[in-house]
Amino acid sequence: MKANQIKIGAILSYLQMAFNVAINLIYTPVMIKLLGKSEYGLYNTVASTISLLTILNLGFSSSYIRFFSVYKSKGENEKINSLNGLFLIVFLIISLISFLCGLFLTSNIQLVFDNGLTKTEYEIARVLMFLLTLNLSISFPMSLFSCIISAHEKFIFLKAMLIGKTVLSPILSIPLMLLGYGSISIVIVTLVVSLVVDISFIFYCFAILKTKFKFKSFEKGIFGQVFVFTIFIAINLIVDQINLNIDKLLLGRFKGTDVVAVYSVGFTLYMAFQQFSLSISGLFAPRIHSIINSSKNRDEEISNLFIKVGRIQFLILGLICTGFIFFGQQFLHFWVGDSYTDAYYVMLILCIPSMIALTQNIGIEVQRALNKHKFRSIAYLIMALVNLVLSIFLAQQYGAIGSAIGTGVSLILANGLVMNIYYYKQCGIDIVLFWKNIIRISFGLVIPVLCGVLLSRYFPYDNFWLLLIAILIYTAIYCASMWLTSMNKYEKGLVLSRFSK
Repeated sequence: MKANQIKIGAILSYLQMAFNVAINLIYTPVMIKLLGKSEYGLYNTVASTISLLTILNLGFSSSYIRFFSVYKSKGENEKINSLNGLFLIVFLIISLISFLCGLFLTSNIQLVFDNGLTKTEYEIARVLMFLLTLNLSISFPMSLFSCIISAHEKFIFLKAMLIGKTVLSPILSIPLMLLGYGSISIVIVTLVVSLVVDISFIFYCFAILKTKFKFKSFEKGIFGQVFVFTIFIAINLIVDQINLNIDKLLLGRFKGTDVVAVYSVGFTLYMAFQQFSLSISGLFAPRIHSIINSSKNRDEEISNLFIKVGRIQFLILGLICTGFIFFGQQFLHFWVGDSYTDAYYVMLILCIPSMIALTQNIGIEVQRALNKHKFRSIAYLIMALVNLVLSIFLAQQYGAIGSAIGTGVSLILANGLVMNIYYYKQCGIDIVLFWKNIIRISFGLVIPVLCGVLLSRYFPYDNFWLLLIAILIYTAIYCASMWLTSMNKYEKGLVLSRFSK
């Protein structure tokens, strides 16, 4: 039964990922059309501001699952009950702090937007800020119940509810936006749907899992152990929030909501691009831990796996990235209109540097398995600070493109230079051989790139269907070129085995 939970849960995870990408591609132009450029940018700026407060989580969710697993393996149910009580208290305190912080921002909205909004926009921003603050503060204690379900490995129910949440929110929001309720309706729907899902989690924990809470007799020193474990996870959360949200916040303050809207469109495509890599690397986590813990030729096997997965990721991401280069502008024209031209450059400035990290993200799991993930946390924190400093300057000078450049430069420094040296020196990964493999694969790009130039120059893009035909032609050329010049027997075998099945 547990095996089925994991297998079906994995399938549902990828299904949720697919829904996220598809909904973003469909929902974004609808939002822009119904809200308008300014309100769409306003919504994204407020949402990004409140998202920064998720830093207050400090990685406690991951800590809960870790300590639950330890107690469960020893059959210490009373300690699990005390753990539930301790974490509920912690999350309630975090919830209160986040609510107070959100109220402060709501009352001092000018700190976010300076003086760049009309009186009506300020009122909308205040309502959005308050509702998002309420949603976030509720989500902290409610997240414990999803952690409990995950710790019990009841992935089918958990993932099914999250998919429902992903799909329902936009479906319910669109009619309200059509009726003229604007961005406020989006947040209200999100709040209501989240509450329904959270209540279902609470019911499942108490009725099905028979979860109990004990608010006294905590294990001595348990909070200290939890806090030490979460420190470096917390650093990663801070880094993620800076990289995901700070650009929108800076642009909202320095350049206004229209520029935030442009950046958000490019960033949406960048996030979809990332999903294709993350969906692959996550499959190899158990294999990595097995090699680290039991293999005699650990470094050689890890290097081979690192290269094997990196090659596959490059083959997939290379198609998407070069496709963005040749067809991205026309896609944006049909997708969101001609007033978002700079979103094309935002997308490329973010996607191209991230190719390094995305083809090597299996290294993250290698570091964790070797218990050498602390360096990455510190390196990425420095990267995030570099990103912040550069973006403050560049956002004021060059708007959305400037913010993207700040992020792109920090990605190249951290992933392209620092982490590659660390992988080679400290993790035993043959980075030189990895890059030799990537260079060999890159020769397969020559013919597709030449054809992409010809298609983008001479093929008419009078409507979306002609653009789709051009993309399909380019995809066929890319696949044929890679098959004939770059793919090895293992990679060809993977493709053939899928077709045979």
